[in-house]
Amino acid sequence: MRHSLLSALLAMSGVAALAQAPPVPAQKPPDAAETALRAAVAQAPPIPLEPSAIVAAGVELGMVSWVSSAPDGTAYLLQRGDKADPVIAVDRAGKVLRSWGKGRYVMPHAIRVDPQGRVWTTDAASSHVIKYSPTGDVLLDIAVGGQPTPCRNNFCGTTDIAFAANGHLFIADGYANARVLEYTADGQKVREWGTPGSGPGQFVLPHSIQIDRAGVVYVADRENGRVQRFDQTGKYLGEWVYGKTFGLKADGAFMWLSTQPLQQANLSPGWLLKVEIATGRLAGAVAAGGIHGMDVMANGELLLGPGPGFVPQWYRQVR
Repeated sequence: MRHSLLSALLAMSGVAALAQAPPVPAQKPPDAAETALRAAVAQAPPIPLEPSAIVAAGVELGMVSWVSSAPDGTAYLLQRGDKADPVIAVDRAGKVLRSWGKGRYVMPHAIRVDPQGRVWTTDAASSHVIKYSPTGDVLLDIAVGGQPTPCRNNFCGTTDIAFAANGHLFIADGYANARVLEYTADGQKVREWGTPGSGPGQFVLPHSIQIDRAGVVYVADRENGRVQRFDQTGKYLGEWVYGKTFGLKADGAFMWLSTQPLQQANLSPGWLLKVEIATGRLAGAVAAGGIHGMDVMANGELLLGPGPGFVPQWYRQVR
């Protein structure tokens, strides 16, 4: 019965061709850091959310790189397939509300909804950051630049975006560079900071970025297996070590991480972790697979892409 239900969901969402999941990455024996991380997660309070496939009825999805949500409950998917628009908005039932963006991307990477409901995306190859109205009108296009030529495997540019209270935009640029850039609301560059390496303020693939309500900037330093914290001028404030962190999402007094053990291959089993900002302690955990971009909805539910077997996930409240 469970298999039949999953097959039906996959067919509805247009990912029937991906129903056979890719091979599970080979697992390496755990090292001391992984053992400590697993022990910490095991002691964290479990969060009562159940995953289900995110449905986009009638649409053939490619890999959903990232997911985001609007206050009204609309989920936005950023996908890489050539059979549909890159940006797809769906409701809770999986009805496609609108879509856009075909021809504007080389390697779609992250999608975010700002406090005013505008939709922002990053392109990991062209390094463009595009701001849209909720209906897909282009409002701003920032050409970040600085990526090498040729762009190896179409990964050489921007990874994620975050919004400061003053309207400024913070961009993580991690696939060829190791920096964070700040722009004004109208797209004027203010500053950049960060260098390659493993010391404070250095990065090996800054993959996600968020700003908490106190204005602290959090950067997922993915391949260093940590989340670094900074003020908005780039002054190092500290770090958390919770594995290979792909995605971040600020949520009031908490920061959510989509993460997995550092030494394991990408898309290995991992977790969505709820971290208390004031202390850095784990406040909850949800087991997850297919870790990459995540979001927290206004009602506390979670979204994750690409998900296990490249099927994006909606973590809904247990009824």
